Amino acid sequence: MPARARKRDDAEPDGSEHRPAEQAEALAAEGRFAEAIDLLTRANGRVRDPAVEERLVQLRLDAFTATEPRQASTTTADADDPFPGETTPPEVAARDLTPELLRSGIHHHGCLLVRGLVTGARIAELVHDIDRAFAGYDAHAGGASTAETTPWFLPLETASGPILRRWAREGGAILAVDSPRTLFDVIQMFEEAGIRQLATAYLGEPPAMLARKCTLRRVAASRSDPGHAQGSGEVGWHQDGAFMGVDIRTLDVWLALSACGRDAAGLDIVARRLDGIVETGTNGARYDWTVAPDVAERTAAGRIVSPLFEPGDALLFDHLLLHRTGLHPGMVRDRYAIEAWFAASSSYPPDQLPVAY
Repeated sequence: MPARARKRDDAEPDGSEHRPAEQAEALAAEGRFAEAIDLLTRANGRVRDPAVEERLVQLRLDAFTATEPRQASTTTADADDPFPGETTPPEVAARDLTPELLRSGIHHHGCLLVRGLVTGARIAELVHDIDRAFAGYDAHAGGASTAETTPWFLPLETASGPILRRWAREGGAILAVDSPRTLFDVIQMFEEAGIRQLATAYLGEPPAMLARKCTLRRVAASRSDPGHAQGSGEVGWHQDGAFMGVDIRTLDVWLALSACGRDAAGLDIVARRLDGIVETGTNGARYDWTVAPDVAERTAAGRIVSPLFEPGDALLFDHLLLHRTGLHPGMVRDRYAIEAWFAASSSYPPDQLPVAY
């Protein structure tokens, strides 16, 4: 453990406040990463410690790297569609969400809209975390040391480089692994929402979280001003499978933390199931892996939809959904969201840096 862990007032009864850290290191040395992560997670839940949060990020990375390759499992679409004739994203309340409904929604309609996946104080906590993470990034970019920006911003060097980080920041995103405290809160939130169990059942095996595809998002309202220069981080229409690959099994949880789609940016989506990657890089596409607006419109066949989200609502989809940030003139509020991609441990894009979840 880093030596900068500080003494806490509520130390263990035997006086050794470092005992959880020591025990976790011993477990990790034996390859028992899941137990080490669980031990430090419980300790940090009692007393928040920047050093513990930083160590947890690395342990999650090490845990996946050390895991034996799994035999690929398979999942199939349900024969029956519980949302027949639906031309907008099918919706369910969080209390009614099941792996079967998720699989049917994605395999028949491209996505599933879950109302109220997260509620209560967690939403306000994560908005606060995102603001602190963005402030930490900006301070670091302005010359502040990581000692000054930790635990809100501490770049994980294996996750990205300064150019890609700046590109993401211009588009209103920061990697969650670059904010150890926020990542801890995000994972705790997903645990409470039952995402681990849902993703495991949907994918057919335990999921890995993709470090380069788990982002904290704060899209400024000023970007909807027609006179505002489009930032390089805005990509337009795309399917994530265009750069992650198609022979993978994934689940994306796009979680709104503010009201989105009316006066703050939301998502524009093609509300139908696509079986592969549509044509990319044609005239009008921003990058060679993005889709030109006219191609998106032809593919949509009249089914481009911009759902309205309330704080805590989530859109669940995979790497084949054609979508873009729904940023339109007249939007006057900033949009807060978290996007977290999970992949089957036996079928994942390795360049996206899978970490144990």
